[in-house]
Amino acid sequence: MTGKEYIHRDIIEACKKEDTRAKYELYKLYSRAMFNICYRMTGNREDAEDMLQEAFTHAFLKIESFRFESEFGAWIKRIVVNTCINNLKKKRLQLSYIDEMAKFRIAEEEPEEMDYDTKKIMNAMEQLPQGGRIIFSLYLLEGYDHQEIAQILNISESTSKTQFMRAKQKVVQILKEQK
Repeated sequence: MTGKEYIHRDIIEACKKEDTRAKYELYKLYSRAMFNICYRMTGNREDAEDMLQEAFTHAFLKIESFRFESEFGAWIKRIVVNTCINNLKKKRLQLSYIDEMAKFRIAEEEPEEMDYDTKKIMNAMEQLPQGGRIIFSLYLLEGYDHQEIAQILNISESTSKTQFMRAKQKVVQILKEQK
């Protein structure tokens, strides 16, 4: 076991004993990365901050169930993703099938060279409809496969693949228009 894992284990064990300082330390270790996930899923800073707080509150309430069978980061990430999805559902957000994107057909061939920085790509992603942004984020940025996304969002795997493809095409279109 490396020193980092040992330190995190001590912090997590202290959290299980309701140690407020340990909870704050754990929050400092993971909050920035988890905020980024929230922001990518909500597209809104205020909502992302709310989701982050709600996810950490839930995590600390359930910390006793963490059994060190996986990395803590993976465990909290799952809570964050589920919190965002559940809150989007609470707002009665129905997953958009991005039908309006069907009118934007992009040629099969990619430009010879696309030189875009991360900021431009993230900006283009923020312009996606909510459903497309969620799938795009879960697949491309968070590393979930389409089967997992289908389970999380309660949609078919083919719907996940189709929406991802359309979202990706829309991002490419937005980036082309910005040139």
